Amino acid sequence: MEFELPEEIRLMRETVRRFVVQRLEPLAAKIEEEDEIPTEVVEEMKGLGLFGMAIPKEYGGLGLSALAECVVYEEISKANASVRLRFSTNNGIGSLGIVYDGTGEQRLRYLPRIASGEITAAFALTEPEAGSDASSIRTKAFRTGDEFVISGRKMFITNGAIADVVTVIAVTDPAKRVKGGFTAFLVEKGSPGFSVGKIEKKMGLRGVTTAELVFDECRVPINSVIGGEEKVGRGYQIAMRVLDKGRITLAASAVGAAEKALELAISHAKRRVQFGRPIGEFQLIQGMLADMATGIFAGRCMVYRTAQLLDKGARVRKEAAMCKLFCSEMLGRVCDAALQIHGGMGYMKESPIERMYRDARVTRIYEGTSEIQKLIIARELLRE
Repeated sequence: MEFELPEEIRLMRETVRRFVVQRLEPLAAKIEEEDEIPTEVVEEMKGLGLFGMAIPKEYGGLGLSALAECVVYEEISKANASVRLRFSTNNGIGSLGIVYDGTGEQRLRYLPRIASGEITAAFALTEPEAGSDASSIRTKAFRTGDEFVISGRKMFITNGAIADVVTVIAVTDPAKRVKGGFTAFLVEKGSPGFSVGKIEKKMGLRGVTTAELVFDECRVPINSVIGGEEKVGRGYQIAMRVLDKGRITLAASAVGAAEKALELAISHAKRRVQFGRPIGEFQLIQGMLADMATGIFAGRCMVYRTAQLLDKGARVRKEAAMCKLFCSEMLGRVCDAALQIHGGMGYMKESPIERMYRDARVTRIYEGTSEIQKLIIARELLRE
């Protein structure tokens, strides 16, 4: 297990680290307060190529390895979780279906614009009656001539309100369902019958939109099926493959956020004086710091190793679920401990720990809850 990062990844990490320290961290509180990421920052991220990290070079992206992506997400997540989400759907769940299974025409049509940040991509699977149980989706699509007609509602869609193209999973054969009855469609903004519904008000992640998407007899051409007509019925498999990688990069983001929380906790423990000495000299505080650092170290090792396996072409469903489960739970523990070390100040709105504590909570829910990750791991173990 070799974890020495290649020089090009180390150089990229330093570039992103400078961007985080110089531009993003000073704006974290502003983004939280105004619930918006400044346009100039989005443009700078486009200039760094962050919207096209996972897009192959032949389509204008950086073509980074999974390991390199994880390193970038780790650094970005030390600033503000919403900043990562602004471009992560372009690299992950919003575009990977096209990268993995799209036709040549679909790749040429969408990937260069996704990579440049000209358009924003999103992924629509979750519904009011189908969250953890993705097999229960009710959004349906039926073919009429050279078109499909999509009807249904999706919810909690990250970047849904600003997306220019959305990967939509719908039922095309109710009898088969996950075994050949789900299809993945590319639906563009402005398509007849497609609209943005409610903008969700969230506990955290201010600065990035989460929205309901409504499909009211939305008509799309047959060539909007990801992979073309021959991939009708393959939507569930496409979605699961996309989510495997998304869970690894989300785990990397959790590691980065936890690192920042630990950094803040250490700094506070050195400064805060109680009973005549810095609280960092008390063993109970030291024990909390030690547990935090150990969890972060373990999480990083898991993420880097799994990313390396993915880069080698290995099937990583079990390992990706392990990463997502461990790192999201670890982030929750680290942020909780960091807030405890800060005491009353950690509970105040002006403290970055207060924001990080709220932002961390959703990592145990989206892209598959912790409970679902356990089921995936167990099923893979029994399958082996």
